[in-house]
Amino acid sequence: MKQRLVFPWQKVGLICVGRISRPQILSYSFLLFTFLLSPVNAGVVDITQQLHRPLNNSVGRQSRDEADSLLRIGEQQYTSGYADKTIASCLRALKLYHSIGDLKSQGLTYNLLAKAYVQLGSLKEAEDAFRRGLAIARDTKDFQSEIFVLNNISTFMLQQGEYTTAGKTVEDALAIAHGVKNIEGEGLSLSNLGLVTARLGDYNKAIKLYENSLIFRRQTGDAIGEANTLNNLGDAYLASGNYQDTIATYGVAMRTAKINRDRTNELRAIDGLVTAHSAVGRYERAFDLLEQRLALAKELQNLREELKCFESYAQLYKQQGNYLTARNFYERAIILARTLEDSKQEVQLLDQLTKMLQQK
Repeated sequence: MKQRLVFPWQKVGLICVGRISRPQILSYSFLLFTFLLSPVNAGVVDITQQLHRPLNNSVGRQSRDEADSLLRIGEQQYTSGYADKTIASCLRALKLYHSIGDLKSQGLTYNLLAKAYVQLGSLKEAEDAFRRGLAIARDTKDFQSEIFVLNNISTFMLQQGEYTTAGKTVEDALAIAHGVKNIEGEGLSLSNLGLVTARLGDYNKAIKLYENSLIFRRQTGDAIGEANTLNNLGDAYLASGNYQDTIATYGVAMRTAKINRDRTNELRAIDGLVTAHSAVGRYERAFDLLEQRLALAKELQNLREELKCFESYAQLYKQQGNYLTARNFYERAIILARTLEDSKQEVQLLDQLTKMLQQK
């Protein structure tokens, strides 16, 4: 049974447009921090003083540098798909940021920590990290962080199938971004609102939202964000059966990502192009793209991406009726799934292989 996650702010309503109200989540966070920061008795040193007591300058700088380095490493680990390592880095960074009283950096770290927990499927831990990150952003009146946390929450709720909540959350983020004239936040929020709209099946509206998002993302020079939105736009064109615009949009996304060494969006764009070209019978071009994808996966030494390549090769050969070669690629994918100890992926691949052999 799918675990349905209910955030505290869902029970009381989220954000008021304009001035931001403080729902129960903040009250809870404030009470929690008040409890933690209150002295137990007169003979105990106030822990607030301990947290904010001036540190030796060299020690303080060293702790901050180490924490910042851990956060950067955590971001790289998350991008590479190593959620467990991301969590370890974030927890160490949090301890250091806490020791020097850097609340804002703690908020940023909680945001990354939440995404890593989501990647591992640890819903309870993700909820707690999201809640803490959002509370810190609001307590410090850090509107930009609040906008990004709300967008991450929206994406998470979307993954859980909570489309209505996801839509309301990202609309609130968009309202805040518009109110404080945060162009980066507007571009991100419009792109994610497009995702929600596409999931609800309104592809024409989603396409318009993505196109508006690109205007803002290009203003800020956010090449990675632009490539991500272009991929979203390509997905919407593909779902609506517009293969000409699908191929053109994924092509721009791939080139943009390649120039900026944005491997995640480059791989995603290639996948979209493979799907689109094979859908219209352009198998030669699809195989050329898969060859590029496999070379990139090997360059990154990413076995999971290699596995995806082998699975795509198998599916293309199966579509052409070349079951012997398709079987070979399925078996190679299964070996990698076992190497990665991904039993769920292994079962899915074995199921695809079995069904193909039964169709022969």
